[in-house]
Formats: sequence, structure tokens, C-alpha cells
Amino acid sequence: MYQWRKFEFFEEKHGGKYKVPDEITAEIKCCSSGRGKVSIGCDDGNVSILDRGLKFNYAFQAHSSSVLFLQQLKQRNYLLTIGQDEQISPQASSMCLKVFDLDKTQMEGQEGTSTSATVPDCVQILRIFTNQFPEAKITSFLVLEETPPILLIAIGLDNGSIYCIKGDIARERITRFTLRVENASAGHAAVTGLGFRSDGPDILLFAVTPSSVSLFNLQYQPAKRQTLDQIGCDTKSVAMSDRSELIIGRPEAVYFYEDDGRGPCWAFEGEKKFLGWFRGYLLCVIAGQRSTKDTFNIYDLKNRLIAHSATVNEVSHVLCEWGNIILIMADKSAVCVGEKDMESKLDVLFKKNLYSVAINLVQTQQADAAATAEVLRKYGDHLYSKQEYDEAMAQYIHTIGHLEPSFVIQKFLDAQRIHNLTNYLENLHEKGLASKDHTTLLLNCYTKLKDVDKLNYFIKSEDGGEHKFDVETVIRVCRAANYHEHAMYVAKKAGRHELYLKILLEDLGRYDEALQYISSLNPSQAGVTVKEYGKILIEHKPKETILILLKLCTEEGKPAKKDTLTMLPSPVDFLNIFVHHPKSLMDFLEKYTDRVNDSSAQVEIHNTLLELYLSYDLTFPSMSQYSYNGDLDDKETISSAVSKPSSNGKLPLNDDEKSRAIRREKGLRLLKSAWPSDLENPLYDVDLAIILCEMNAFREGLLFVYENMKLYKEVISCYMQAHDHEGLIACCKRLGDSGKGGDPTLWADVLQYFGELGEDCSKEVKEVLKYIERDDILPPIVVLQTLSQNPCLTLSVIKDYIARKLEQESKLIEEDRQAVDKYQEDTTAMRKEIEDLRTNARIFQLSKCTACTFTLDLPAVHFMCMHSYHLRCLGDNEKECPECAPEYMSVLEMKRSLERNSRDQDQFFQKVKDSKDGFSVIADYFGKGIISKTKPDGNTSTNGGF
Repeated sequence: MYQWRKFEFFEEKHGGKYKVPDEITAEIKCCSSGRGKVSIGCDDGNVSILDRGLKFNYAFQAHSSSVLFLQQLKQRNYLLTIGQDEQISPQASSMCLKVFDLDKTQMEGQEGTSTSATVPDCVQILRIFTNQFPEAKITSFLVLEETPPILLIAIGLDNGSIYCIKGDIARERITRFTLRVENASAGHAAVTGLGFRSDGPDILLFAVTPSSVSLFNLQYQPAKRQTLDQIGCDTKSVAMSDRSELIIGRPEAVYFYEDDGRGPCWAFEGEKKFLGWFRGYLLCVIAGQRSTKDTFNIYDLKNRLIAHSATVNEVSHVLCEWGNIILIMADKSAVCVGEKDMESKLDVLFKKNLYSVAINLVQTQQADAAATAEVLRKYGDHLYSKQEYDEAMAQYIHTIGHLEPSFVIQKFLDAQRIHNLTNYLENLHEKGLASKDHTTLLLNCYTKLKDVDKLNYFIKSEDGGEHKFDVETVIRVCRAANYHEHAMYVAKKAGRHELYLKILLEDLGRYDEALQYISSLNPSQAGVTVKEYGKILIEHKPKETILILLKLCTEEGKPAKKDTLTMLPSPVDFLNIFVHHPKSLMDFLEKYTDRVNDSSAQVEIHNTLLELYLSYDLTFPSMSQYSYNGDLDDKETISSAVSKPSSNGKLPLNDDEKSRAIRREKGLRLLKSAWPSDLENPLYDVDLAIILCEMNAFREGLLFVYENMKLYKEVISCYMQAHDHEGLIACCKRLGDSGKGGDPTLWADVLQYFGELGEDCSKEVKEVLKYIERDDILPPIVVLQTLSQNPCLTLSVIKDYIARKLEQESKLIEEDRQAVDKYQEDTTAMRKEIEDLRTNARIFQLSKCTACTFTLDLPAVHFMCMHSYHLRCLGDNEKECPECAPEYMSVLEMKRSLERNSRDQDQFFQKVKDSKDGFSVIADYFGKGIISKTKPDGNTSTNGGF
């Protein structure tokens, strides 16, 4: 027979020195507990309420005679009692059911004394037996609290019947019905035990008699009965577990019943006087066989151990309250037993090295995970000290998630225990709790063991498509151990394309495979990988890499979808990969511009191509000669590298004169094609283009840019620096023609250049003087002063020019003299006329009206202009001659206009600036009287002025 281990997991409180209070003098008939109270019913009809520690609180008279049964409700502070009261009539039963509200109490004086007692309100009294329900001896009593205030009361009788009362007992809104336990023979029909079980919406009632165990389903009307067993129980050893299992104690064993029949059976010898259930423990009071004392055992059925065992006096009642087990003895003494804390129980087991029992104990009592892990850890340490490494590791594995992994790893770092360490690390990864260091250690274990199968399983096994390790760590360790294929597999599965390519390119040098892999990626991923590893690919596979870049940056190979906007990468994004290969960069950008004409990065592309076309040398210095600074922009690095001419002025061996001429031709073609005539600004950076042309002495490009920017003086400056006199004069003929929008002042600059040249340039000077004389650009005196600076020029160069200018000046002087004489004569005549008008009378001899041509008669009006009118012909205009007024008005309007213009100083200075002869403009202003002297007070005259 199986021997149960005994442990003291419970202890008696206060040394077991408890007793029923002295206030309770009558025989105890029934007990109940709940809501922090213990209720005791006695044969004198009193019910006593006890507080914690069995301290007496108060007592009240519940029935006139004995209290047979009572039950404390859990959801409401109600106490239900069954007892005998006075008979109302001989036919009426004295057995009553009472409901007391313990929250509502009142003080009542006792007869013959001056003291008062606390009495709870009795909210309802029911006669149990009626005409429809004949009286019988009550053998059991049980109350089920449904949704308050609904109660279901079951009363077991000695005749095999069960009286049920359901409803709101306090308001007597109830229904009564009877359940009959069938097949109950005479003398063995008493219902000795009841038990309720809630199974969803169904309410089940267990009923125990000495000859059967039955189950009633109360959801049906009438209730359905099911016989679970043909053997019952004839004592009070009936209880319910926390899983709503019926427990029956018989001399040979304890039986468990569920709704489908008998369940497990536990063989405990002896007569079971009382059964109970407390926090998963089975409580059993077994009658002594050789003495009057009883044995009280607490069984842990899950762990098959006796948690407490004690010999006690005869037990009359068993209660569970305040977290303790209370045994009330027949002699009114009491024993209070409480469970020890988990730590104390474990200490007992650890002292005896019963680690397996400790583990089972913490698991069955649902201790927290940390406490369970601590027990497992101690068990593992115990096994480790006994050198049982496999068994110890099995325990340590169960602590994963709670115990620091380094504690275990440190114990098994020895080479002889590498298999155990590998097992632990595998489980650590399986639960997703491994760090990068753990992954590194596990892979090192695999490589040291040369266990390729486990390495394959670790890397290739997946759970839901997610890896249980750090991808970068696995790849790093596999690369270091030369397991490149494994590293590539992990990188590919994890979608780490950059790491996959890093292995192919840096470790294996499989460039064709790398290019093929990039081509299989989607555009965005391919673009990222090319940016990172493009330098290596360009160095070894330039043509193939350029083809991939073209596919990425153009629509080639991509099916056109309607209403789909595809964001293509820009070639500018990939300039950094060509940092050491400018020729490949030029090839890539040329092919791109041939396919794409409207790129958003046209300016940047054209700028880069100009740098490549115009650079003196496309041979990039080696890495040993040139240190690339990763913090600088790659585009700037290319520019500074490819634009610098050779220090010795000689062409490198791999870049001959022919290829340089071809590139410069392309550069000029790019400058022109990227600046169409219909665009104000070119599709490249003008300032950068000028700098590149200057740095690389590319005069053709510089002349084109300057001319398109209308910087004509810079254009002729280029010819002057090159001493290209023929080109200089031809350029001035084209750009210095004012009739075609040119700048005639260019000829003055050219003349200044020849004047300062210091060499014989007579032919060129004569050509320049022809255009200066034609457009009258400079005065002769300025021409003489300018050319006099060149000692190599003789007077014969300008003799004809001076003669012609002198002749022109003589003619102009003569014309001016004649004009002066005429103006003087006119002025003299005007002054004489004015004087005559002031001093002499004017005789008007007109005989006809100027307006109507009729004979002039009085009244008549004569004007100083010698016109006469009838007064009636003038109308309202009596002060001005109608004939001469328009002429006078035009003169006045001209004068007012001149006065307005005199205030516009900007217009005056602009005319002086634009005129070939500024002095003539000033003289014209003086002649028209626009410029006048200011008055002494600082104010200008009425006609305005400067």
C-alpha cells in the first residue's frame, strides 16, 4: 500500500489553547461560518455570534427550543436557522425556518434583569411542514445563493425526500417542491448529505443516502434524477470540493463524484466522522480505533502527502474561517490550525533535500513564477553538487525567464560540459530570451563541436517565420568561423540584403552572383544595396553595374500601370560609388541622359558631366596617394579630384590628346544643348561652368557662357588675354553693333587695349577707328590720348581720322554760328516789338468781324494780335482771341510739361548718360529754361529746376 509522507505544513495557533466562550452553556447542535463570523446554535434555542479568535460577541434567542441547523450566507449578511418553536395548533408543525439580518440589530431588555441584549432583526419565519408537505425528521440542510435575493434551500428528510424552497425568502415570494430519492428501502432512506453544483445555466443537486448517491438537475420541471452510485454514506462525512465535486467518506476510502459518476478514490482506513475542504486540501477526522480520541489529517491529494496530522479529542464540528481550520470538540474546547507560509514549508523540504516534493508543492499551490524558479534553481544546484550535470541542466532549463542566464552559463563553461551548455543556450533561444552574447556563445559551441547538423537546425528552423536569435550576431560569428553559406542563408531569410551582399563581395568575391542577386530585389532594396556596395562592384564589374543602375533609374523593364506613380531613384544618389572611377561615371551619366530627357536632377547631372568633360585628367589617383574623407560630399570629392591638372603640364599616358579633345567637344556640345535659346537660365550651374572653363583653360566654353549671359566685356577680355586680334575685332563687329542690340562701348575698350598693347597694331587700330568714327563713340581728343600710350603707333595711323573729324567740326561750328546769328536777329526783332507794344498805341483798322466776317459794328473787341470781333461773337470767352488761343495754349502746355520734367532728376541723368554728347543735353535743358537758379531762401522758382 502506498505510504503517504507526512509533513507539518500546518501549525496550531496559540499552541491550540482555544475553547468555546463560557457564555455558551448549552449543548452545541450546529455551527456555521462566514463573513468573518462564527455562528453556534444550541439546544436551548440560542444562537451565539463569535468574532476572530472565538471571542464572544453576542447571543440571541432564535427559537423557543433547540436550533437544529443554521447557515451563514456569503453574499448577504443573513443567517438562516432551522429549529423548533411553540406550536400554534396541534395540527401545525413546530419546525420553523427563520431568516435573520445580522446588519440590523436592536437592543432588548431581558426579563427580570436590568441588562439588555443585542438581537438581530428576524426578516422572515416560514413553517417548513404544511398539509402538502408532511412532517418528517430533518437530516440535512443546505442553502444555495443564486442572484440575490433569490435563494434555493434544500432540506433533506429521513424518509428519502428533499423539500426545496426557492425564491425571495425575506418577502415570502417562494415556490415549494419535493424531490424523491427513489429505490430507498425502509430504514435506509435518510438523506445524509446534500451538495449544490452550478454547471453553466444548470443547477445540480447531489443527494446522499446510506444506499445511494443521486444527482438532480433542477432546471427541468420536474427535476431529472440520475443515480451515480448504489452505495452511499450513513454519517455526516459529506463535503464539496472547490471544483464542485461531491466527497463522501466511507470506512475503506474517500470517494469523489462528479456529474457523470464516481471519480477518483483515495484509500484512507478508518471511520470518517467529518470531511471538509480547505484551499485544495482534504480535511478528514478519523475516529480512533483503540481510544476515544480522533485523528485529524490534512491531505494534499495532488502531491500525495499528509500536510498535517494530529490526535485530538472527540470532534463535534469542523469550520473554516479567518484563513484557518477550526475544530470544535465535544468538551467545548477548540483547536485552530493555520497553514504555514510557503517559505517555511520549503525550508522543511530543503532540509530533507526533498526538492521534487518542493517543486510539486509550489506548482500545485500556484505560487508565482519567481518562487518556482528559485526552487528549481536550488534543486539544480543540489544536482550539480552531486555531479549529475544532465539532471541539473534539466532543472536550470525550467528557470529560464526568471534566473539570470549568466549564473548557469558560468557553471557549464568547462569544455567537458559543453553539451549541457549547448542544450541550455538552445532552450534560451527557443523561448526568445537570448541576447547577442548568448547567440555568439551558442554558435561557438556548435563550431567547436563541429556539429553542422545542429547548426543547420538552429539557423534554418523557424517558428512562425520569425528567427529566435539576433541576425547580425549569427552572421558575424558564422563569417568568423568560415561558415559563409550559413551566414548567407540567415541574411537572405531575414531580408538583410546588405549583409548577404557583404559576404558575397568581401568574403567570397562572387561578383556575378552579387549582381544577379541585386537584380532580383525590388527597386527600393536594390537601390539601397547598390549605394552601399557599388564601389566594389564598379571596381570589378563596371559595365554590369552600370546596366543595373540604368534599370533602377529609368522605366526600363518596368510594366507601365495606369494611375500608378513610380518614384525612380536619381542618378545623383549613386555618384558616391564612382568616387575612384570617373570614366565609368561619365559612361553612366551619358547613357542615362540619352534615355531620360526630363529628369528632375538634370542640373546636377549636367554639372557632373561638365566636370568630367572639362577635367584635364580622368585618371584617378590610387588609394595610397589619395585619402578619401567619408565626411565630405562624394560629389565634391569627384570634382576636386578630376578637375585638377597635372603638375608637370604633361598628359598622362592613359589620357592622350585625342581623347581629351573628344571630351572637350562633348563639353561644348553640352554647354550649348543645355542652354536653348528659349530658356533664360541654362540646365546647369552657370557659376560652376565658368569656374570649370577657367580652371581647365577651355576658352570656347567660356566664350559661349559669357556671350549667352550678355557679358560682352568678359568675352572680348578672353580674346585680349589670348592676343587674338582677328577674333577680337570680329567679335566686336558682332557684339558691338547697337542696331542689333549690341554694346558699342566695346570698341572703346578695344581701342584702350591697343593703346596699351606696346606693339605695332596699326592695321587693327585703323579698323577700330572706322567703327568708332561711324558710331561717333569717342571724341577725337580721347582717341588721341588713348593711342598716345602706345609708342609703336605713328601719327599716320590717325591722320586721316583726325582730318575728317576736324572737317566735321568746322562744318558744325559754321552751322552753329549761322544759327546764333539768326537767333540774335529774331531776338532783336522780338524785343523791338515788345518795346513798341509798351510805348506806342496800336491802331486797329479791321472792318469785318474775324469770327462771322460781317461788318464790324459796336460793341466790338480788339485783341493785340490784330484780330477784332463782335462782342456777341465772343460769347463767354472775352479775354482770349479765339483764333490765336490754340497756339498760345500749346505753348503753355509745352511750358508746363517742361516744368514737370524739370522735377524728374532721374530722367535728366539718364538722358545725359545715354547721350553721346552729354553737354548738349545740359545745354538743351538750359535753353528751354528748365534749369533755373534757386532763390536766396533756398526754394526753387515757380517753373521748377534742379
